[in-house]
Amino acid sequence: MKKTLTYSLLTLASVFWGVSFILTKQIFLTEASMTVTLLIALRLLLASAVTFPLLAAIRQLEPIRKGDLKWFLILALAEPFVYHLFETSGVRLVSGSLSSVVIATIPLFVPFGMAAAYRERLTWPLLVGVVMSLVGVATMLVGEEGGFAVGSSRGLLFLAGAVVTAVVYTLLLVRVVNRYRPATITAWQNLFGLAYFVILLTVENALPSAAFSWGTLGELSWSWGMMWPLLTLGLFCSTFAYMFYNLGVKELGASRACIFNNTIPIFSFIAAIAIGQETFSWAKLAGMAIVIAGVFISQRPEKR
Repeated sequence: MKKTLTYSLLTLASVFWGVSFILTKQIFLTEASMTVTLLIALRLLLASAVTFPLLAAIRQLEPIRKGDLKWFLILALAEPFVYHLFETSGVRLVSGSLSSVVIATIPLFVPFGMAAAYRERLTWPLLVGVVMSLVGVATMLVGEEGGFAVGSSRGLLFLAGAVVTAVVYTLLLVRVVNRYRPATITAWQNLFGLAYFVILLTVENALPSAAFSWGTLGELSWSWGMMWPLLTLGLFCSTFAYMFYNLGVKELGASRACIFNNTIPIFSFIAAIAIGQETFSWAKLAGMAIVIAGVFISQRPEKR
């Protein structure tokens, strides 16, 4: 039951992250004055405003122990700070569904990072599952109009930077995930990440040529059409999704937990089709089936 619950929560995290690409793209399409830095800062502000009072009320917020502060600061520097700068910049330049496809390559690199940093053994079911999932992702991408040519090279480079940062984040997470509750890790990394973005916004405001100034806040519509995607990003994508992922890493290990990221494009395509950003094709359906099969294979124990 515990393993089934972990799998379910990891799948739910993938649902939230899959939808996040579509919602982020939607905000940029509807709010011309929205900048990358401001969007992430608002997202983290909402996450922290809900997480800390809630955890304090139920007495689940753990203080950071002596000697661990540096790890939390570095963890937050990787995600959400650097990762979201790369990811959100990429989503702004290419389609949300294509962005999710690039991010889904993260599980290909995490097992090798774990093997290099922590001497974690690579298993054949895991490797076969990763390869199958990537084949499924590529099949889904072929089913997209324009195929592999969709999007700008600059946007794809930003997304590649996000992939590298996510691998680093996972390697850092292993150092603290067994000493703190997943909710505690998520709360502190969001708060420190928010502090990093406030500093960055202050610097941008002082630069005459920067896209952001504090007056940008008054140029936003603050309509429900902007607020509901922002609330979803802050509460579900930056809070619950990270809590579920951190729990998965704690229970299953980094290599097996991150393979669920390969299902993110499935939920991105479904969300994009639902709101009219994408069209359905049989290639996408076949790709989804291959991705799911790869995830199941990766979770099988290796036969000796």
